[in-house]
Amino acid sequence: MAIVNEHYLKLAAGYFFPEISRRVAAFAEANPVLAPRIIRCGVGDVTEPLPAVAVEALRSGAEDLGRREAFRGYGPATGYASVREAIARVDFRERGIAIGADEVFLSDGSKPDASAFVEILASGTPAAGGNRIAVCDPVYPVYVDNNVMAGNTGPALEGGGYEGLTYLPATPANGFVPEPPREPVDVAFLCFPNNPTGAVATRSQLARWVDWALAHDALLCFDAAYEAYVRDPELPRSIFEIPGAERCAMEFRSFSKNGGFTGVRAGYTVVPKALEGRTHTGARVSLHQLWSRRWATCSNGVSWPVQKAMEALCSPQGQAEMRALVDFYMGNAAILREACRAQGLRVWGGEHAPYVWVECPRGLGSWDTFDLLLAEAQLVVTPGAGFGRHGEGFFRISAFNSRANVEEAGRRVSVLVNALAQK
Repeated sequence: MAIVNEHYLKLAAGYFFPEISRRVAAFAEANPVLAPRIIRCGVGDVTEPLPAVAVEALRSGAEDLGRREAFRGYGPATGYASVREAIARVDFRERGIAIGADEVFLSDGSKPDASAFVEILASGTPAAGGNRIAVCDPVYPVYVDNNVMAGNTGPALEGGGYEGLTYLPATPANGFVPEPPREPVDVAFLCFPNNPTGAVATRSQLARWVDWALAHDALLCFDAAYEAYVRDPELPRSIFEIPGAERCAMEFRSFSKNGGFTGVRAGYTVVPKALEGRTHTGARVSLHQLWSRRWATCSNGVSWPVQKAMEALCSPQGQAEMRALVDFYMGNAAILREACRAQGLRVWGGEHAPYVWVECPRGLGSWDTFDLLLAEAQLVVTPGAGFGRHGEGFFRISAFNSRANVEEAGRRVSVLVNALAQK
């Protein structure tokens, strides 16, 4: 009989987005008359059609595969050079950031990349020779769960979290942007604009993180999946806007939320050639080379039609269509943000991110708020407790939906306050 990876058994519960789906399905089954009224503003999944330029590129790529003279089989594991060059040019060099095409690695999204990158780092708890990992709290669950599954933590702690991880509280007091830890840490996962809180780090805040990482020889794993939602040109959209970051950071990127590719699946990582790790004996090792080797072994790359669509989004037309898509969702975010504020709720996010982070009223728990909104308003949100201990007492509303649904969701938020007033 096969022996399982017992670290999976440490996971405190199922990935909590399926738990949301389970509760919604149970409510719909028990309330068939109300089921058609359900508006889902929980999971951050896009709803609007793909940019026209991407649709045409996907069609063209599929047709290539049907013609002998244009047919392609296995491509480079890290992506075709022209696509990598287009991304490096549009997303970085045109913004004054010196990233080379060979430092861009194409993939099927930033979520699997965040998990895969852990594979090239030493596994095990710090006591067993592994890395000390830091995450913000609340946090996108993938950063925690992939380290649990890799054996980089101890058991689950009562009340949430895992032994062996360093949690950095993100609270209203610090604007949901934690300062670097004072204790020794080897790897820190950061996400700005942030999921779930919608917070965005300023240039000076990111500079403190880069300075800390350089001073402590630490690695920053920076998730910039929502960078297209930054409205203020003074705010950084990449960790590599900070001098010295190429020596201490790598970056996850995605086409899911700017190009609507959640169903297409496309993203990339940037791993600079200057970025290094070390062995247990202290020898310096290129993380760029290890990541390249990992891709050569574990992947045959992104499909040709999808790569054509990625390249098309880098064209002037593609950039314009993506901006229009992002503007649409940010319009949704503004509606949700103002609707919550009009009800007297404390609100963050929704200005540089497609998520609105809301404090539960009167100390109501986040899962209680979820259940109440579902039962009384047929509105699905995301309970903050699913993102960590410091997410308790808050809930997240996603702006990814149709305008009509978002306007109705904004009206239904009042049901939460009204229901509490009647108790």
